[in-house]
Amino acid sequence: MSIHLNAFAEIVGKDYVLDSKDDLDTYGQDWSRLYQPSPCLVVKPANTDQVAAVVKLASQLELSIVPSGGRTGLSGGAVACNDELVLSLDRLNDISDFNATDRTVNCGAGVITEQLQNFALENGLYYPVDFASAGSSQIGGNIATNAGGIKVLKYGLTRDWVLGLTVVTAQGDILHLNNGLIKNATGYDLRHLMIGSEGTLGIITQAEMKLTSQPVEPTVMLLATESLSHISALLAHFQSNMELLAFEFFSQQALDKVLEHRQLKRPFEQESPFYVLIEFEAGTEDALDKALQLFENAAEEAWLVDGVISQSTQQATELWQYREGISESISHYPPYKNDIAVKPSQVGDFLLQVDQFVNSRYPEFENIWFGHIGDGNLHLNILKPASLDLETFKQQCAEANPEIFAILKSFDGSISAEHGVGLLKKPYLEYSRSPLEITLMKAIKQNFDPNGLLNPGKLFE
Repeated sequence: MSIHLNAFAEIVGKDYVLDSKDDLDTYGQDWSRLYQPSPCLVVKPANTDQVAAVVKLASQLELSIVPSGGRTGLSGGAVACNDELVLSLDRLNDISDFNATDRTVNCGAGVITEQLQNFALENGLYYPVDFASAGSSQIGGNIATNAGGIKVLKYGLTRDWVLGLTVVTAQGDILHLNNGLIKNATGYDLRHLMIGSEGTLGIITQAEMKLTSQPVEPTVMLLATESLSHISALLAHFQSNMELLAFEFFSQQALDKVLEHRQLKRPFEQESPFYVLIEFEAGTEDALDKALQLFENAAEEAWLVDGVISQSTQQATELWQYREGISESISHYPPYKNDIAVKPSQVGDFLLQVDQFVNSRYPEFENIWFGHIGDGNLHLNILKPASLDLETFKQQCAEANPEIFAILKSFDGSISAEHGVGLLKKPYLEYSRSPLEITLMKAIKQNFDPNGLLNPGKLFE
């Protein structure tokens, strides 16, 4: 491999080709922590031309490539466990060509999500795609998985904010897709094909991103409730009477993990089975009065047993900690994650069926539920018992998955709402996609990457 190292060093510089065990372990895995990393090299190009040169050389050497961003994924999509070359996009981190009239900005794939958010705020605008990993996830990875997050109700997914893409193909060619246009009716939009493709069709190196106006004084309401049916009632009640930025939920078990991990005080004196966090804009007294009235109406209907409304930006941030700290607080177990989606109206019935199945079949497992319930996206996290080794735990979860996904299929749901398929969900794609769809997807992959060099083994074989 030293010969290969020198060849890649001629493209990117010797300081940016890594082969130490620590570097290989770090760059060869994502947050799933369920796979043993085993890449051959880590290469860190500085720009699109270098990415193209690296891809061409890797193709000549018949080395498979795993694109690597912030590695905050939870489905094994950025894992290199079969002697692949990891192509890290960390150095493609420039923000440039800001256009105040168009409200657009160019971002390298390695730009941290929070960097783009802060850049927008500094220029009086807003980038609304947000999630707990915003401080470490990268724009390229967000696009490759079509990340959603906590404000999908009003602002949509990452897809809705991508106006243009620069992509390196498996042959090392460079594509410039859509060129930042809002309207462009000239056939197939390859930009959207790349979004959500998990690095299997091309390597995203740059994106032209759209920005918007800043929200007016977001206010947060945290509610305690006793049943899943009450959560559905609360969603219908608030969503039909005001525009929501976010509608999140989490269980008492999830809250307990956050309280312990972050040393926080309990939000309410009494525990409740479930909690709902609602964010909305309250820029006027009338808007706040309306929210308070809706709160009182929900209490009269017994849909909630306690609640609090933020009185300042700081308090709103503090209330968000109870929801945003969940993934961090359970990461050390490690959890076996299911990121699934049904229609919002189906959430209560679906949750109940899955919870009953897991509790009856695997009573030793601890289930941590949370999610973006306003858009039907649920996160089921099964925590590894201390008594089980990792491989046995993975095997038992894999045995449970077909039955969980059979329930999901009966609701016409998705096995992956926003984390992607990667390695973790690959065996279960048929629960969300028909055989014909999978055949067509494989044909697309074959056309873009006939030698199977880009992120091999992800999505499907």
